[in-house]
Amino acid sequence: MLRVLLSLGCMLLTTWLISAADWPTFLGPAGTGTSPEKGLPQTWPKHGLKKLWSCELGWGYAPPVVAGGKLYHFDRFGDNARLTCREARTGRYLWKFEYPTAYEDYYGYEPGPRACPVVDGDYVYLHGVEGMLHCLKRTDGQLVWKLDTQKEYHFHQNFFGVASVPVVVEDLLIVPVGGSPQGRRPLDFRQVQSNGTALVAFEKATGKVRWASGQELASYTSPLVVTMHGQKVLLYFARGGLLAVEPRQGKVLFHFPWRARIEESVNAANPVVVGSRVLLSECYGPGSVLLDIDQQWQPRVIWSDAGKDRWDRSLAAHWCTPIYVDGYLYACSGRETPEADLRCLDYNTGEVQWVQKRTGRCTLLFVDRHLLCLNEFGTLIVLKPNPQKYEEAARYEITDLEYPCWAPPVLSDGILYLRGRGRLVALELIPSRK
Repeated sequence: MLRVLLSLGCMLLTTWLISAADWPTFLGPAGTGTSPEKGLPQTWPKHGLKKLWSCELGWGYAPPVVAGGKLYHFDRFGDNARLTCREARTGRYLWKFEYPTAYEDYYGYEPGPRACPVVDGDYVYLHGVEGMLHCLKRTDGQLVWKLDTQKEYHFHQNFFGVASVPVVVEDLLIVPVGGSPQGRRPLDFRQVQSNGTALVAFEKATGKVRWASGQELASYTSPLVVTMHGQKVLLYFARGGLLAVEPRQGKVLFHFPWRARIEESVNAANPVVVGSRVLLSECYGPGSVLLDIDQQWQPRVIWSDAGKDRWDRSLAAHWCTPIYVDGYLYACSGRETPEADLRCLDYNTGEVQWVQKRTGRCTLLFVDRHLLCLNEFGTLIVLKPNPQKYEEAARYEITDLEYPCWAPPVLSDGILYLRGRGRLVALELIPSRK
């Protein structure tokens, strides 16, 4: 049961504002992996980017977040999940919050958090790998409220644990839950049913439930809030397909099925939205599809990989959300390391422009007309987005990092934060003017 620890007076605190340099949630403030910062080097240093600091991490795959000059990272040591707050520029330890966890991964992956923290106003939110939801005070980590979503909504453990990052919409914290009716899980995961809690909206300051919506199960993507046809819409690429919801009341606008037929498959890359068009991509089955959503909220297929041979698909994104630049997508395609490549394709037609093979699986960040590509072995590649050819500006081996580097890069106030196995490193990407 929900335990509310917040007094009414605390709700009247002045809201802390997010600055342009902050990276307060997954894939940045807009959820697109794009940074507004400027000032990349005109000439890239031959001997690598300046290291500012690094620190040891526990188990997990979650990237850090940065807000108000503070960095927050979420990991696990022993039987405790832990949120740590540090000074973003120096790495100096400030405080930590811990809670017990007994999560074990079915496939032997690290049993730590997958979802990064979310900083909003006076609060920081955690969505643990086992389904524990916490709201903490941003300044000192004191508990405000908490909820065990597994006990409350009875979701069956997903293949790799809970991994979706909640999203804040005004006074609501909207969480991908994907609960099921109480009872024993069917042997075939494809037979698991939803209990109408694909998404659950909580009052962000108290944890009180405002609405629950959607006949879907949880995936590994995170909800994205966009404006479409003059209306704010929440898009969630759930386990079985795309769910579109009106975020204030939870009304379902449409559902578009898109997933692999095999049981052990996941949707993990966020949708890429341009105007009324939405691109979905996965790597276990049908590949990618581009939808156009009309004003009656009816999706129409513009192009699709469905039915194509595995090697003929335009894009098969695993967990890397593609980056949109000037009509083109830049993305990592491929399920496993040997087959993974970096490619460029036309967003509106799906036509592949070029493919750079043997890059390994990687994640991307777009800043100041450059793409930063971090592959899973700790190589950082700086690219110029060019639909005509693969154009590499610089390449660095980040010696502090070890496989697997699966968390996407984070950029805040000129500092690039990269996570690998057991370590977080901070590099000076944009020289400080202070």
